[in-house]
Amino acid sequence: MMMEELITEQANPRTRDIDERSTLEILRLMNEEDKLVAEAVGRELERIAAAVEVIVECLRRGGRLFYVGTGTSGRLGVLDAVECPPTFGVAPEKVQAILAGGYEACYRAVEAAEDDPMAGAAAIAERGVTAGDVVVGVTASGRTPFTLGALKAARSLGAITIGIACNPNPEIARVADLTITPIVGPEVIAGSTRLKAGTAEKMVLNMLSTATMIKLGYTYGNLMSNLQLKNEKLRRRAISILQQEFALSEDDARRRLEETGWELKTLIVMLKTGVAQEEARRALEECDFSIKRAIQKLTALA
Repeated sequence: MMMEELITEQANPRTRDIDERSTLEILRLMNEEDKLVAEAVGRELERIAAAVEVIVECLRRGGRLFYVGTGTSGRLGVLDAVECPPTFGVAPEKVQAILAGGYEACYRAVEAAEDDPMAGAAAIAERGVTAGDVVVGVTASGRTPFTLGALKAARSLGAITIGIACNPNPEIARVADLTITPIVGPEVIAGSTRLKAGTAEKMVLNMLSTATMIKLGYTYGNLMSNLQLKNEKLRRRAISILQQEFALSEDDARRRLEETGWELKTLIVMLKTGVAQEEARRALEECDFSIKRAIQKLTALA
């Protein structure tokens, strides 16, 4: 398929005269187009669910999750990866991002980097990707050479490969074990895939990482129980969690957290089971830091 044939590259008939509209009319047009994104993602939920199950099994066995992309798609992968450790308490190496042009491309466009499939393959080799890992290629067009090169290399190593694209029948489907394709249609500005396509990609990545971490037990209900308490905002969030879950006063919650060295997940296990800190910490380690599994383990032993 030629570039001009891609849906994401075509001119949107609903916005042809957007440059003649008032500011409010421009924004209304954009808002109407954005409403199509959630619907497009919704049509891919079964494939997204299948991808989550694959990623969960991989991480459970000690594997890693890699996002690969260029430009906006690659930057979104970086954003999702770097948020996993502070939100879910996982090690940084568990979820990694590979961005064409390196991390400098996060804040400065390195457009030519996306044209080199060998560079994508080299990046996979540099990260030591193995058959135990999952590699997710993110490309709005579905045909970006860097991303395709990375997925081909990952697949040759035995890694499970997942593609995310915003065009039907994308080229990436030929090198991915599973492909997710939220079709959002032509952009407000033709070819500007940082808009609807980028939003769709962000929504899919949110789902992949969040659902995976929930399934692995790195939340407690809908609470961020594994967050890293490195500043006052996060410490206050931990205090709020304890107040909600255990009806503690603010002062009591803070005191208990201080006594345990601000180990929120350890304290939750202690309060739920009545065990000492060392036993709660040991149970968490044995249960891969899943609070619910640690509580179940200690309850069964009681």
